[in-house]
Amino acid sequence: MISKEKVQRIYDQQAQFFKLLMHPARLAILNVLREGEACVCHLEAVLGFRQAYISQQLAVLREARLIQDRRDGWNVFYRVIEPRVYELVDAVEKILHPGGMPDIPRHAEHCHCPKCST
Repeated sequence: MISKEKVQRIYDQQAQFFKLLMHPARLAILNVLREGEACVCHLEAVLGFRQAYISQQLAVLREARLIQDRRDGWNVFYRVIEPRVYELVDAVEKILHPGGMPDIPRHAEHCHCPKCST
């Protein structure tokens, strides 16, 4: 039989994971990363947040082992390494928007990052 302490730790871990996803900027970053890896300047262009703010949120997602970074010269690219997180995000979207989600931008018209300029 499982101990009460172990059960409590399991629920604590789950609560911490939900807290991680309770941040709108982190959800927005994950939404952009659905399309594949992106650099901070691309996330800046798409989301309209400052670089420092995006970097702060990326650090939280990286520490939680949801994303990973890859350096290419001066650029650092981020990608989701735990795609099952989208199952949870999609389930919430279906609950909140049963008729379908509004089209949320994942691309920027005037992005000059290496990914967009090729």
